[in-house]
Formats: sequence, structure tokens, C-alpha cells
Amino acid sequence: MEITPAEVAETLSMITQQNLDIRTITLGINTRSCVDSDMDRLCTKLYDHVTTTAEHLVEVATQLERDYGVPIANKRISVTPTAEICAALKEEDLTPVAEAMDRAAKQVGVDFIGGFSALVQKGITDSDRRLMQSIPSALAATDRVCSSVNVASTRAGINMDAVLQMSQVVLDTAEATKENDCVGASKIVVFCNSVEDNPFMAGAMHGSGEGDKVVNVGVSGPGVVRAVLESLGPDADLTAVAETIKATAFRITRLGELIAREASKRLEAQMGILDLSLAPTPAPGDSVARILEAIGVGKTGGPGTTCALALLNDAVKKGGVMASSTVGGLSGAFIPVSEDEGMIEAAANGTLAIEKLEAMTSVCSVGLDMIAIPGDVDVETVFGIIADEMAIGLINNKTTAVRVIPALGKKAGESLQFGGLFGSAPIMPVNRNAGTVLAHRGGRFPAPINSLKN
Repeated sequence: MEITPAEVAETLSMITQQNLDIRTITLGINTRSCVDSDMDRLCTKLYDHVTTTAEHLVEVATQLERDYGVPIANKRISVTPTAEICAALKEEDLTPVAEAMDRAAKQVGVDFIGGFSALVQKGITDSDRRLMQSIPSALAATDRVCSSVNVASTRAGINMDAVLQMSQVVLDTAEATKENDCVGASKIVVFCNSVEDNPFMAGAMHGSGEGDKVVNVGVSGPGVVRAVLESLGPDADLTAVAETIKATAFRITRLGELIAREASKRLEAQMGILDLSLAPTPAPGDSVARILEAIGVGKTGGPGTTCALALLNDAVKKGGVMASSTVGGLSGAFIPVSEDEGMIEAAANGTLAIEKLEAMTSVCSVGLDMIAIPGDVDVETVFGIIADEMAIGLINNKTTAVRVIPALGKKAGESLQFGGLFGSAPIMPVNRNAGTVLAHRGGRFPAPINSLKN
């Protein structure tokens, strides 16, 4: 489908007036060729391969911004799950690999590099174990590295041993970065049904089914959706609301299609997917929470919030798939607490509780995201939070994730200040009744009956 001058003009109006942007161009890089049994050689190969492959990424993104007048907020890299390329190493501590990734990211000028990751939904290999135990030191020693671990899938069930290990990893990472508001924990995502082509951090990785060099683009436009809903007025019925969101998502996706085509051509890479996710920022006018209120919810977190979010998510997906045949990734609406001005306000005033957020994750694109919890929380409580979210993804055959930040030395009602895209996180109270038995039973939550599709 050709992109017309009229479409371009309409989109430029959205950019200048409603905060529309390309949230990220993420270059996925296959790093399997870097495998080596010697740590120094592997790190050198990894650094050289990433810096060579992504040498022109930031330059091309800057050119596209200038040529099309479209802001590109982030330039990122994702790599093959690091545990896979470290199997031949003997070292217990894989932090040097993360440091090589960090040096490469800084050399080419990207904001983040994702893929210090492992896939353990059915079992934990020795390299998976070593990577997981290295996450706290790796994230404390780096600035731009992000980590993710997939502990569950509808097909395999939930690896409950991995959930417990990752619960301790989250706490240990918060401890390792406590002098910097526990920021390391904000760079870890625990997944169910992780996707291979996600361009968003901290969960991006370059999956095993991907090509050698792939451009994935994330498009975001909460401000645009909110503006059109406000112009629609309170008298429109929900069918009209859904149709309006769908038409707006179509236009936003077309912008992503244009940029993805051009980026792929200029980088001589395969065009991957467009992730049409309404990813908010802390800036006023760029909030998913405010969209829910424009739909008609009194305050985000109040009764009706889950219904409004379900309608929004569904309409965004429908509009996206009409606009491009390459829509993928997570695509829908994100609800990260610290990164959304409206969510921050709702969490701070008590309108939005973790339990309500959990209900919302059953219909949104990801899960419990960028949530600060009291620093004295125990590992069993973190386990319960993660396990509950994994179960939602497992049973509903969707991607869910947990990114929680234990705020060491702080309690509910206080906040963490990250600045930039990560914003500020009100510390939310948690239910302390997880008990001590469930987390330590171990084993595997069996795959549900709806996994039997063959």
C-alpha cells in the first residue's frame, strides 16, 4: 500500500501537536557466531560484531528524523539471548559479557542494548544458571544493558524453580544498585510467552527464529489517541469510540511502516516488525491512563478501568493489522506505572493498586511494569507477584511480564526518582500474605489444557 502525501501531512500534524513519535528503532543482531570457550575472545568477538553491524544505526536514524521530520526517541540493539552464546564458557560470572555489550552500545551511541537473557520455561541449562546468577553484578557494572528471562509459556507451563530464582535475582539487583535508587531492577523483565521480535526495553532480545540483521520499529502515540477521543466528546457510544481508536491506530501504524521500510533499506537489513504499542512517557499529554479517562473512567484504577483498557487494546490491534502486514512484537497498550504521568498520579493517590494493575494485565499488552514496592519485601512475596502474572499469561495464551523494583530503605508512600524515560515510581503497598510454602515447592506448573493445539 503506497503512502500518500496527504497521509504524511496529517501525520506531521500529529507529531507537532500531539507528541506522536517513533519510540524506537531496534536493530536485532544474531550473535551466535561469537561463541567461544575463551571469555576474552568471546567478548572481543561480541564487541566487534555488534559495533560493526550497528555502526550506522544512529546515523541512519538521525537522517530519517531530518528527512521526514519524525522524532525517533530511542535507538536500540537487541542480541541473541546471551545464555545461548555462553554455553562453551567455564566461568561462573558472565558479567564480562555484559560489559562487552555495554561498551559496544556506547561505541555506536544507542540508548540500550537488550538480550542479556535466558529462556528457561521448561528447564535451566548450566549457562542459563550462570547468566541468571550474574544478572545483579552485570546490571550494577553496566549502564545500557537490559536483561530478561522467560520463565513460562503456554506450551511448557511455568518453571517454578526459575520463578523463585528470578525473585531473588530481582532483590539482589536492587541491593547491588541501591546507591542509584535500585535502578538495576528496572532493567530486568521476567516473562511468560516472551516474543522474539520485541523492540521495547527492557525485554528486547533477538530470537532464535530471526535473521542475522533485522530492523524492528516501535511506534507510539498515546497523545494522538487521547486528542481524538476528547474531540469525539462524551456523548459518543463505545462503538464510535472503538472505531475512532482503530482509525487513529491505522494512521499511526502507517508512519511506522514508512520509517521501517526506509531504515531497513538504508541499513541493508531485513525489515522485521512494527510494534504498535501505546507506550507512554512521563511527559504531560503522553499518558495511557489519560486515554482511559477520556474513554469515560472517572480515575484510572477505578471501576471500569479494565473494561476501558480492553477496548483500547483491541481497537489498537485492529487498526494496526489493517495498516501493515508486519505488525508484531507486543502491539497494544502498555501500563508502566513510573513511565506514565497519569499512572504515577493514580498510584500516588491510592486510586490504583497492584491488584487492580494485575487485573488490567489480563487485557493489556504486557504486564506489571515499572512498579516500585517496599524495600523490606521478602522473596516469597516477590515470587507470588511474578507467579500470579505468569499464570495470567499461561492461561490466556498471551505475553505477560513483571518488572518490579524493590525500593531498599524506603516504604510505601515514598518514591524512586529515575528521571528521563523511566520517570518516577511511587512505592506501592503489597499484600504480605504470600506465606512460606508455595514459593519453595519447586517443580513445574504443568502446561494448561489449551496448550494442546496439534
